[in-house]
Amino acid sequence: MKNDLTGLMEREDINAIWVLGAATHNPAMTYFTGAVHLSSADLIMKRGEEPVIFCNPMERDEAASTGLKVTNAAKYEYVKLLEETGGDLNKAGALVRKKMFEELGITQGRISVYGKTELSSQIGVLSILGELLPEVKFIGEGANSILLEARATKDESEIQRIRKMGEITTGVVGKTAAFLQGKKVREDEVLLNKNDTPVTVGQVKTKINYWLAEQGVENPEGTIFAIGRDAGVPHSTGKPDDEIRLGKTIIFDIYPQEAGGGYFFDFTRTWCLGYAPEAEKQLHQDVWSVYQIIMKELEVDRWAPDFQKRTCELFEAQGHKTIRQDNQLQSGYVHTLGHGLGLNVHERPWFGKGANQEDKLTPGSVVTIEPGLYYPEKGMGCRIEDTVWVTPDGSMEILADYPYDLVLPMENLKV
Repeated sequence: MKNDLTGLMEREDINAIWVLGAATHNPAMTYFTGAVHLSSADLIMKRGEEPVIFCNPMERDEAASTGLKVTNAAKYEYVKLLEETGGDLNKAGALVRKKMFEELGITQGRISVYGKTELSSQIGVLSILGELLPEVKFIGEGANSILLEARATKDESEIQRIRKMGEITTGVVGKTAAFLQGKKVREDEVLLNKNDTPVTVGQVKTKINYWLAEQGVENPEGTIFAIGRDAGVPHSTGKPDDEIRLGKTIIFDIYPQEAGGGYFFDFTRTWCLGYAPEAEKQLHQDVWSVYQIIMKELEVDRWAPDFQKRTCELFEAQGHKTIRQDNQLQSGYVHTLGHGLGLNVHERPWFGKGANQEDKLTPGSVVTIEPGLYYPEKGMGCRIEDTVWVTPDGSMEILADYPYDLVLPMENLKV
């Protein structure tokens, strides 16, 4: 959580955090500011102090709405500096930032840099700024940064926002199921629209995007709606022209986001429309069995990769190959059990090889649990995923309930 940052900065000997870019669709900035209209800003948090926003005066009211201290960046006279440097954009930008850091008393130590912005311009600014502030070291921490470590645990307000996203997500999943179940079915088991054209993956996704937009949320990373062989490739999003037909596994993985780049939800079900062949039933049963065992065994303060190891053990006992046996595996259990969820759809705690000792199921963590099996050569795949909150008392709470049934009965079909 945010109140952990000072301690984390002390632990890693970081004197300040510097975040660049807009306040929307920029997780590091949004974490501090919320999704307000700041098209470009600098946020600097000196260790032990509150963050300060440096922004264009045209956006001062938006910046003030964050509750953070706001400084008018115009006072650093960028235009004058640009004239003095002969039009050198990088040098003028570096001189402005030098004044910001000096004003906050940050002239030495380690500064961790975050944010989404144009890389080429910032490389130039950072290079010159390093010369202007020779006792400062600008660092990039990577996937195990202290900011991601702080974000790995959520407070009650963050949980309520994710929970609301879960309600919206499962509502759209229900609309999708009803849309498919109400379709006519051709003799060759293809679903039909009212004009007797085949229902396609692309049409279903258009409906999903419409229903999400109705709820005022975004779908920036798309949706996985993959049928048959594509369901056997974990991150195949599904071919738009593929026809929807009975008896084929459909992996429906949906991960929308609050408008402006806020909190994500992540949810998956596997369906067969009308009926499921025996092989597909067995595949779903194997995944469902592992899912249930893992959910019962999840334990607070345990290292997340322990549960990836346990998932591999369970699938191997069923006769499936797993990624721990072969890291290039393409059939069987080919990914990790889950991941943290928040302002990024994938964030800490990590369950896989990138995890460190801090990646635990700590109270406040929000993680996905998503075992799956994939057999593209057999034209099928299955994944079951829920978003789980590790509550303050250490229990595990699924943040949005939805049925796990494999077979969706068709209204216009008797099987």
